[in-house]
Amino acid sequence: MSNGEMLAQLIGQAEAEGAGLVTLRAIAEEAGELGAQRALTRLGLADAGAAKDMGELRELLGAWRDAKRSALKAAFQWAGRMAAALLLVGLAVKLGFPGWLK
Repeated sequence: MSNGEMLAQLIGQAEAEGAGLVTLRAIAEEAGELGAQRALTRLGLADAGAAKDMGELRELLGAWRDAKRSALKAAFQWAGRMAAALLLVGLAVKLGFPGWLK
């Protein structure tokens, strides 16, 4: 049973025992807010500068991904050029190009 199903079952049970649905939903909402605040505090993201820090981290991560993509692209281009150069050298040797230079 998932957390959402468990919460719905508990709210239904409490309502059946006399608690109002509006009150139960308010309690669940406050519990969720409290849990989220605790999680953010444990992660060190509860201060006022956390949103700015997260924005900067996302920007840094995006730059890292762009750099990684560019490096891989450059490596594949370099490998392709080296393969083409080796192919041309192989063809030149096979066709006797060194003999033409004499």
